[in-house]
Amino acid sequence: MIVVLFKKRCVMVEQKEEKEYSYDVVREGSDIILKVNYERVSEPPSIEDDSACMSRVINMLLEAGRVTKIVFQQKRDFEYDFEQVKVIQEIAVLYNKLVKNHELMGFLLSVPDEFKKDAAPMQAVLQKVVYSLMRRDPVGAYVEVRRQKREHLFAYENKQYNPRSKGLLEQFLKILDFLVDEFDATSLIKLAQPYILGYKPGDRSVYKRIFRPSIKPDFMFTKLMSAYPEDGAVLDNYSLGGSDVTIFEIPDNVNYLYHMVPPEFKLTEDKYELLDEARAIMSEHKPTRSEFVNPELMREVFYNVGHDLIEEIANRRGLKLRLKEIDELAQILVRYTVGFGMIELLLEDEKIQDISINSPMGNAPMFIVHADFGDCKTNIIPTPYDGESWATKLRMISGRPLDEANPILDTELELPSARARIAVVGPPLNPNGVAYSWRRHRIKPWTLPLFVKQKMITALGAGLLSFLVDGARTMLVAGTRSAGKTSLLGSLMVELMRRTRIITIEDTLELPNDALKKMGYNIQSLKVGAALSRGTSEVSADEGIRTTLRLGDSALIVGEVRSKEAGALYEAMRVGALANVVAGTIHGDSPYGVFDRVVNDLGVPRTSFKATDIVVVANPIRSPDGLHRWRRVTQITEVRKFWEEDPLREGGFADLMKYEAETDSLRESDFLINGESEILKGIAGNVREWAGNWDAVWDNISLRAKIKERLVVASDEAKDPNLLEAEFVVASNDQFHKICERVREEVGALDSERIYFEWESWLKTAVTKKKFL
Repeated sequence: MIVVLFKKRCVMVEQKEEKEYSYDVVREGSDIILKVNYERVSEPPSIEDDSACMSRVINMLLEAGRVTKIVFQQKRDFEYDFEQVKVIQEIAVLYNKLVKNHELMGFLLSVPDEFKKDAAPMQAVLQKVVYSLMRRDPVGAYVEVRRQKREHLFAYENKQYNPRSKGLLEQFLKILDFLVDEFDATSLIKLAQPYILGYKPGDRSVYKRIFRPSIKPDFMFTKLMSAYPEDGAVLDNYSLGGSDVTIFEIPDNVNYLYHMVPPEFKLTEDKYELLDEARAIMSEHKPTRSEFVNPELMREVFYNVGHDLIEEIANRRGLKLRLKEIDELAQILVRYTVGFGMIELLLEDEKIQDISINSPMGNAPMFIVHADFGDCKTNIIPTPYDGESWATKLRMISGRPLDEANPILDTELELPSARARIAVVGPPLNPNGVAYSWRRHRIKPWTLPLFVKQKMITALGAGLLSFLVDGARTMLVAGTRSAGKTSLLGSLMVELMRRTRIITIEDTLELPNDALKKMGYNIQSLKVGAALSRGTSEVSADEGIRTTLRLGDSALIVGEVRSKEAGALYEAMRVGALANVVAGTIHGDSPYGVFDRVVNDLGVPRTSFKATDIVVVANPIRSPDGLHRWRRVTQITEVRKFWEEDPLREGGFADLMKYEAETDSLRESDFLINGESEILKGIAGNVREWAGNWDAVWDNISLRAKIKERLVVASDEAKDPNLLEAEFVVASNDQFHKICERVREEVGALDSERIYFEWESWLKTAVTKKKFL
């Protein structure tokens, strides 16, 4: 709700040229905003750069009273937040106090006639400080008062004055002391104190350290702190399309600053006006629920319409734009009409893992989790308009409610360059408005070689998981939040052969189903109701899982085990045992933590938990200083079957591999090396060449590890990261299986050396072909 408190015309004379500035004082929620119309002013508004602008603002504050924000409206909005407004408002209050101080400003009138000649220069100093300097350059006014005090005190102490005017000088020194004390009490002088030494009148550099507006063009709501931090040390910088990203380390702050300058903040004023007009025209069309069913098609339609509209407006305005410029403006227009604004630019950054937006919006920046720098603050400030716009679009895309009866919305979003899972929390659960958490997912599926490259898992660990997937085991991928559970589960799907039918069950679509379908996988995805959602027609998760049992022989992949669907999942595990992989993710920081959650929290019987063959634990590993963290697979653990009450106490868990902090890697256990694994023996028992031959099993696991590692090396050698992407990894896996079958038929056994030789020959040929494509 926006309430206009009052409007005012502020007329000033500057250098004999009369200019008119108007302003409104409006209330938006808890904010009282001074909105200054700068449309008719040629120069950009800037309290920090322009002394005349600072003077106008102080005059407006004297009339308007207390405000919490100042917004200059030109082609772009320049906003000064509460902390900055408080600084300048104190100066306005002090100015008003001094002007109304009759003893101070009437100093000359109170002096006897015989001393008026001596008092006149003193009165001139007071008038210069208060009337001339204080509104335009309050730091300069303070410096002038200090200088006058120093000079007059020197004269007093050295008796360089007319003895008859001693009392007058003492009185003037008391006034100067009073002024110094008043200025010292203001936030402006406290903040400026480190930079006052050597200050020259008219120098605005000190104000640039204190006043930094956030800026947003008219066509968008999101604000941006575009200025670089004065004392920030650059840690990294890179480009994302048309966006420039710089990571800063800020003194006395453990949070790094993720500073982004997007293409829309680098446009000319003509292009800003063009975009603003185009947005106003396109905003008349409100997309319906049916249009949001296919967001990709809707974006394409809006892009084409926007492209034509921008070209038409440019021609009408006489602007000559190249096709590339029109394309860029059309992309920006789509982003701020049917899209999600600067969120989309953040999601384009593959190094961003999470985006957090807290309520109430408008004052606090977005926060991110960066792959290289961990938790970072950004220079991007979303507004309440952003929050409401996103919520409306997500309601339509998901078909799920977000209201007082349903204050939680859990959904997913697919954009041209990224996928994300979004959690929205609104009133009454969140009394301050709407808050968001965006979890970024890669458009391309993760693969085990990619994780080897990033040191999340060792090559041997990847080989072991590949062997377990081919062995059709039941697996739970466990870990804390942001541990990479879903990404790791997706990489295990890539290890499934393309001839295997796969059924996925998710409440929010995070698994790489569409990408794998395009690679020829036989996948059926099912979407079920979220555990926290009410009032929807979606099928429950447990019913969805039971439905899969009637869909034929398939590998079953469950996005996340959260609630009562756990019972149905274990039913599927028991039914699917020794037929196909059944796998899912679950929260838990250890195998026993998974047992505790499944049995004690979710109510699955102890005996049913034994249907779990393998627990893979992924957890973030932190640096000693707490500033950095890395994702690592910390355990691959077998669940043994001969225990009754407590698997931890009765030896029900046997680590196959475990994370070793000293080497920052997974290490194989003696239990694995010595061939004591019941699960691996069970897999071997179903393969004629491996039955009773542990050396052959270990040889095959090692072969798979060697292949994963060779892919990483080949990618580095060829400087081609695409060799680690799913498309090439799937082709590699296909060749591995074909070569294994051919070698077994030719020599009667799985000769690892020959298999690797033939596979490596294929790899060299495939890499060479890619170079010349």
